[in-house]
Amino acid sequence: MDFKLIVLSEEDRRWFMEAMQSQTVDVIKRMKEITLVMQTPEQVLESQGVTPQDIEDMLDELQEHVESIDMANDLHSIGGLAPLLGYLKNSHANIRAKAAEVVTTIVQNNPQSQQLVMEANGLEPLLSNFASDPDVTVRTKALGAISSLIRHNKPGIEAFRLANGYAALRDALGSESVKFQRKALNLIQYLLNENASDCSVVDKLGFPRIMLHLASSEDPDVREAALRGLLELAREKADGSAIKLAEDNEKLKQLLGERIKGISLMSPEDLGAAREERHLVDSLWNACYNEPSSLRDKGLLVLPGEDAPPPDVASKHFEPPLRAWAANPASKKSSVEQKETPLLLGPGPSSEATSNQDTSMSEADANGQTNASQ
Repeated sequence: MDFKLIVLSEEDRRWFMEAMQSQTVDVIKRMKEITLVMQTPEQVLESQGVTPQDIEDMLDELQEHVESIDMANDLHSIGGLAPLLGYLKNSHANIRAKAAEVVTTIVQNNPQSQQLVMEANGLEPLLSNFASDPDVTVRTKALGAISSLIRHNKPGIEAFRLANGYAALRDALGSESVKFQRKALNLIQYLLNENASDCSVVDKLGFPRIMLHLASSEDPDVREAALRGLLELAREKADGSAIKLAEDNEKLKQLLGERIKGISLMSPEDLGAAREERHLVDSLWNACYNEPSSLRDKGLLVLPGEDAPPPDVASKHFEPPLRAWAANPASKKSSVEQKETPLLLGPGPSSEATSNQDTSMSEADANGQTNASQ
C-alpha cells in the first residue's frame, strides 16, 4: 500500500505552532489578570461593584489553572502567591475557605510550591484559620491545605509541631463536623507514622481517650480513621516502645467487643463493605492483648472470596494524591476558555497497511537469508 507524505506549508506550520503555544500563553496572561485583581485592595474592588461571589468565582478559575504543576509554580513568579495567601485573612469566610482550597491544589504533591509557600510564611495563616476560625468550613479547608503542605515536607512537619499543631488537632477531634474529624484523624495517623516519637506526645495530650470515643462513631469513615490511629499508637516501634492502651483501660476491650458484636450482626453486603474495619478491629485486639480476636473464630475476618492476607489499612491513606488533570484531563474544562475579569481590566496507518508492511518485511528477510545461503 502506498503512503503519501503530507508536507505542511510554512503558513500551516506557523498556525500549528501558534495553536500549540496559545494555551500556555493564554493561561499565563489570565493568571496575571487574576493576580492584578488579588492585589487590588478590597475597598477598591467593592467601589467598582466587585462582589465576594465574583472573587470566589475568580479563585475557582485560578484553582483550575494551578492544577498543572508548572502553572502552580509560575504563580509565585508572576506575583500571585502572596496576594492569594492574603485572602486567607479575608473578612468573608467563603473567600478564606476558597483560598485555602487553591493553596491545597498548589502544594499538593509539589515540593517546589511547598517550599515557596513555606518561605512566604503561608503556614501561619493556615494554622490560625485551622485552630480558631469561627467558621468550621474555613477550619476544615485550612486543615486540608496544611495536610498537603506538610506531607513529605520535613521542615513543614517540624514547623507544625512547634506551632502547637497537635493541640489544634485535638480540638478538631472534638468538633461536631465528621468531615473535620476525618481530616484530623488522617493527618494524625500520617504524622505518627512519620514520627514514632510523637506517639508519646499525643498520649500525654489525651488523644487515646478521644480516639476511643470516635471509634464508636456512627460515621464509618470516622470510626475506621479512629481505629487506625489507635492501632498506630498500640504498635510496637523500632525502639521497642508502644503506648499501652490496654493497661487499666477496660473501655478499649468493651469498645472492641461492641464492634465485634456489631460486625457479627451485619448483612453479607455490609460485611463486605466493612472489610477494613474488620481487619482493624482484629489487628488492634491482637496488638493490645497478644491474641487474635473472636472475628477469626467466627469466620468473619476473611470472608469467602476474599484474599487471605489482610489489606494494608494504613499506607493507602497517605500516598500523595495524583493531580486531577493527570487522572482525567479530558474531564477538565479547557484552560483557555476566557472568562470576564471581574475588574479593570487549539492518525497513524491502518491495521491493514501495517499487516501488509509486516508481510513485505518478512518476505524480504526470507529472500535475504536465501541469497546469503547461496
